[in-house]
Amino acid sequence: MIATSTIGRRTFLAGGAGAVVAGGLLEFRSEARAQDATSLPDYAKWKDADALIVHSDKTIETKRGEIGTSIITPKEKLYIRNNVNAPPAAIVANPEDWQVEFKGVREPKTLTVAELKTMGLATVATVLQCSGNGRKYFQDRLTGDQKISGTPWTVGAAGCVLWSGVPLRAVVDTLGGAGDGAKFVTGTGGEEIPAGLDPKDLVVERSVPISNLDNVILAWEMNGKPISLAHGGPLRMIVPGYSGINNVKYVKTVALTEVETDAKIQRSSYRMHAVGEKGAPEQPSIWEQPVKSWITAPLEGAKSGRIQIAGVAFGGMNAVAGVDVSTDGGQTWQKGEFIGPDLGRFAWKVFVLPVELAPGTYSLVSRATDSEGNVQPEEPELNGGGYSHNGWRAPAVEINIV
Repeated sequence: MIATSTIGRRTFLAGGAGAVVAGGLLEFRSEARAQDATSLPDYAKWKDADALIVHSDKTIETKRGEIGTSIITPKEKLYIRNNVNAPPAAIVANPEDWQVEFKGVREPKTLTVAELKTMGLATVATVLQCSGNGRKYFQDRLTGDQKISGTPWTVGAAGCVLWSGVPLRAVVDTLGGAGDGAKFVTGTGGEEIPAGLDPKDLVVERSVPISNLDNVILAWEMNGKPISLAHGGPLRMIVPGYSGINNVKYVKTVALTEVETDAKIQRSSYRMHAVGEKGAPEQPSIWEQPVKSWITAPLEGAKSGRIQIAGVAFGGMNAVAGVDVSTDGGQTWQKGEFIGPDLGRFAWKVFVLPVELAPGTYSLVSRATDSEGNVQPEEPELNGGGYSHNGWRAPAVEINIV
């Protein structure tokens, strides 16, 4: 269990071995930290350690082979990415007492989770994915003195999750509708900010276009259970189709605003910029997820004969429409088949391709297409944050058939 004492300024800045404060956000030199990380942090001790890679106490990745073929990612195997220290564990002891302030509506009000539960209910399946998932593939392409800092995620900073909660639209309607000039939905997280530091440099506060108003839910359940502290409980703002950072944990304020927040995590962090440049408000924000897929099985050699190649594919804001699979590194392609139930446009789908493989070495890759015709690229353009990698070549699986 997480200690319930308030995080001190010195502890926050230290952040453990390998931690640095970079531009106001706590980031980790995970390349070094991962070398000696052997166990889960206390707040995540309940997770399946054998299914996870611990990069740091705030960055924990699902092993590729643990993604499985059942669509929904069990909470014990779901990745963790926190920007700052979580609030005290006591906040999830009585989740219905958690309060959320609503602004930018005609009748501003603070409501408890218990009150929100009277206003509506919805369940949505979404791909929850860290913005930096796949960053290692960008880092591997760098030359000379180029550098992309951050956790070297491969494919495991993602999962497909069922969220249940109240539609934000229902809350806004109950509170008289949106105020004049509203252009963004802005959520503020409830992480504790140490005294003496500028809250705007550290607060997890994200704005997304108000066009998402009908999609956003304020969720209190994940996969049918109350959301744990590790994943943003007692209440999390879920923005389907959007990168993980926009799904604000411990949400304590929801505002309909005329402009984006000026918090650093929005103003200059999570922006699409060139390698070597700094983030700035005029650059594209890391919002919608791009179409993406990868192979999940087999990951090791096998005997010659019939092999079932499996993986996951999703379209971000759009439904995934198809996936091609190659056994020769993309020289030739075959159509994969989606299996299992369709959980909606924001969820991923499991695909399979049965093939006959003779002895030899094979490079397995997949290439997804969404409902709007967007195709997963061979290699996406480099960017300085290592964000939104969706290339099909880099996550290839090399296997030997005997």
